[in-house]
Order: sequence, then C-alpha cells, then structure tokens
Amino acid sequence: MWLAVVSDSHVPERADEIPEAFGERIRAADHVVHAGDFTSPDALETVRGLAEDFTAVFGNMDPRSLGLPPVATLESEGVTFVVTHGTGPLEDYEARVAAVVREEAGEGAIGISGHTHEVLDARVDGVRLLNPGSVTGAAPAERATMMTVDVEEGEIGVTVHELDG
Repeated sequence: MWLAVVSDSHVPERADEIPEAFGERIRAADHVVHAGDFTSPDALETVRGLAEDFTAVFGNMDPRSLGLPPVATLESEGVTFVVTHGTGPLEDYEARVAAVVREEAGEGAIGISGHTHEVLDARVDGVRLLNPGSVTGAAPAERATMMTVDVEEGEIGVTVHELDG
C-alpha cells in the first residue's frame, strides 16, 4: 500500500492551489490522508477528486460545514494510523498528538497530524509521529511539502517530498 500524506492546504486564503507535482503523487497513491486545514469546500473536493481512496480530518481553520471528524483511524497492511490535525498551542503539540494516538489506538500506532506546517518524523513518548508540513507551502511554511508512506507487512518507509516556494 502506498499512501500520499498531506495537510494544511489553506486554499484559497493562503494559497491558490495544490502544486501539480503533488497532485500527480496524490492521484498515483493507493490511499490519500489529509490531516486538516483545507479551509474551503472547494479545496476538500479538489483533494477528494484526486484520491482513489481518502481519509481526512477537521482542522482548526476548516468550516464546520465540511463535516469531517476530528480524529480518524486507518488500518493498512498491519499498521494502524491515527489521523488528527493537532489543533492547539505549539508548545505542547507533539505530546498532545502522541496522547491522542495512544488514546485512540494504543501502543504501536503511528500518528499523522498537521497544524504546524513543519515536516516531522519523530518518536514522542514512544509514539511515531508524522507531519507532512503544508502541501501548498502556506505560511508559515517555507516550501510546499508532503510525504509518501510505503506500507508493507507491518513496516513503513517514509519519504518527504518538497518544492521550493
């Protein structure tokens, strides 16, 4: 299974569109994960239209009318991913996201979040956390970034992709 992992589109209030190079990666993925902050129904529909299979969560800048859950769980090839935006203050962001992952799925699950617009692949309190940054390079990001995650037989490989902004 090959996942495209994106977050923080912020279209149209901070960016015009998802870069075409990233749109191609999203179209090619087996499953797409968006960790929130589409900020418009059009942005949600754009990503949904690119994705064959799709998981998304509500971000702090999203209108409630998008109807997305605050947390979602995805099982793939023996790996459990917990997706949440990570809304709240930046100073306790990593610990807060790790706590959500443990609460939702227990030990061994991997967290996918957004919110900071900064790429992260780290272990926090025993939980691996992935943050793909901002798929459009929306401020405060310095460039557009996303991740692809190869999942096979309970193991993952993570690649960060970036475009200069």
